[in-house]
Amino acid sequence: MLTISNLSLQRGGVWLLENASATIQPGQRVAIVGSNGAGKSSLFQLLLRQLSPEHGEVSIPGGCRIAHMAQEVESSSRTARDYVLDGDIILRELEARLARAEQQGDDLEAARLHGELDVHEAWSAPRRAEALIRGLGFSDADADRPVSDFSGGWRIRLNLAQALMMPSDLLLLDEPTNHLDLDACLWLENWLRRYPGTLLFISHDRDFMDRVASQVIHFDHRDLVTYTGNYSAFEAQRSERLAQQQAGYERQQARIEEIQSFIDRFRAKATKARQAQSRIKALERMEKIAPAHVDSPFSFEFPVADKVSSPLLSIRHGWGGHGERTVLEDINITLLPGSRIGLLGPNGAGKSTLIDALRGEASLLGGERSTGEHLAIGYFAQHQLETLDLDASPFLHLQRLAPSASEQAVRNFLGGFDFHGDDALAPVRSFSGGEKARVALAIIAWQKPNLLLLDEPTNHLDLEMRQALTLALQNFDGAIVVVSHDRHLLRNTVDQFWLVSEGRVSEYEGDLEDYERWLADRRKEAETTKPGSSGAAARADSAAGDNAEDRKARKRVEAELRQRLSPYRKQQKKLETEMDLLQQKLLTLEEQLADPALYGEGHGARLKELLAEQGQAQRRLDDVEADWLAVSETVESLEAELG
Repeated sequence: MLTISNLSLQRGGVWLLENASATIQPGQRVAIVGSNGAGKSSLFQLLLRQLSPEHGEVSIPGGCRIAHMAQEVESSSRTARDYVLDGDIILRELEARLARAEQQGDDLEAARLHGELDVHEAWSAPRRAEALIRGLGFSDADADRPVSDFSGGWRIRLNLAQALMMPSDLLLLDEPTNHLDLDACLWLENWLRRYPGTLLFISHDRDFMDRVASQVIHFDHRDLVTYTGNYSAFEAQRSERLAQQQAGYERQQARIEEIQSFIDRFRAKATKARQAQSRIKALERMEKIAPAHVDSPFSFEFPVADKVSSPLLSIRHGWGGHGERTVLEDINITLLPGSRIGLLGPNGAGKSTLIDALRGEASLLGGERSTGEHLAIGYFAQHQLETLDLDASPFLHLQRLAPSASEQAVRNFLGGFDFHGDDALAPVRSFSGGEKARVALAIIAWQKPNLLLLDEPTNHLDLEMRQALTLALQNFDGAIVVVSHDRHLLRNTVDQFWLVSEGRVSEYEGDLEDYERWLADRRKEAETTKPGSSGAAARADSAAGDNAEDRKARKRVEAELRQRLSPYRKQQKKLETEMDLLQQKLLTLEEQLADPALYGEGHGARLKELLAEQGQAQRRLDDVEADWLAVSETVESLEAELG
């Protein structure tokens, strides 16, 4: 049992905790949540004896083995495999003692150490290290590469693998998903759910916490408040407490009214139906959780672009890659205003390559890329943070883009990203990764793009900022293409997925749960077909889940359902396109009919013609909408079967 008793802690003259207490039972998986700077990482330093409290104590059982994930890693010539194996300190100590015994000719000691290594299952250690490396997105060949070959983000993954390699009773992970893609996040979730010890982790990924946590400890006004259940349960429980606060209640009602207004305006408009459904889901959730975010410092939007073209962008018969290496072939895609696309695909399949091709970068090696006259791209990727002027403030970054904008307008805009007062004038050089990401997003929003290309936009963002970004993207009227490991953001902001895999870009008919199953099946197939894998290993994999015949049967049924779904989905999209054209035509006719001159003498024939066109277009729209509703019901029914 881990016990925190009457703990008081301060850093830099600021009290983080005052007389806080909490108890964590063995085997619990605890998510540590709270605003940036609340003291979450400092709590980990206390547990690792790197900090001492002002008052109170932290009690950890004697002999408790603690593993933790380092946030930085120095360059090393050691191979990735050896670096991960170094996490098993007991193994390395036994190996060193064995080497000394053999060097000294002490056969008895060497025999005893061989026995200890067998008990420690040293024979399987390299295989376990390789499984961790592979699960976190590295290729098999990467295991033999030196650590110095990898970039910072990939070295952090090696730190995570090293922490998981260490036999432990208590595992401390500080934002383990920050540098992971979706595939690696899903793998890590499954690994942590099987971890037999006590887990404490800091995360800003709500889906990850929902899948892993059995308890939540919240840093709340210098206190530690414990909640039973996952993050969604925490939100619901905290909401019940905060809903009693009148100010929070009023803010929640205002937000609900805003979303309901959108739903009322667009529920019947087919081209906005998907977005309206997204708002309906958001509203259902918001009525329960909004009070849990009443104290969020973020509230911003992506302003409406001045002009829009249709289509915004298209690529025909394109191929993409780097230098002479082709990664993607036969790219045929079109982005229309309102397109909301999430990119899925294994690590290294070419998602970032596709994003760069859409931007018109050198990764588009061939084919035809056409852009609308008024295309305005807003692009976000982690390396974009490096392009910020470190000596300039957030205020100066925006002022350079619009010198004529008033100081108050710029300050008001930055306030939505929680840059107030002196913070708006501070040099970016002193900012954290999360603060720099907020500056980059503010710059994008300030320029009023009509197409957002976002490559892992939530890295380094805390929960409140992720929530604000999700709401801003929901309300964005332009097109979106996003790569993200944050499933909550994907689920609430995109209408369609594209799968980037095996050199191709194709529409993905399933949802995120289907994609997770697809990844699991793909991983199992890779394991069973891997050179050197035994029949016994294949049978063990089969015993761990459904047997092979059941999986094959399920896949056949799912494939048949998708085949049946495909023509209905195509018809649904065709009808949506026709409805859009008819609505545009009706708007044009209404504008013409609003001309007072049309009702004067000599214009009767033209008036009659326009009224006839209007009636014909409205009747056709009614018929198409009826067909669309019928097809949509069929699609929903088949999707429910697909499950």
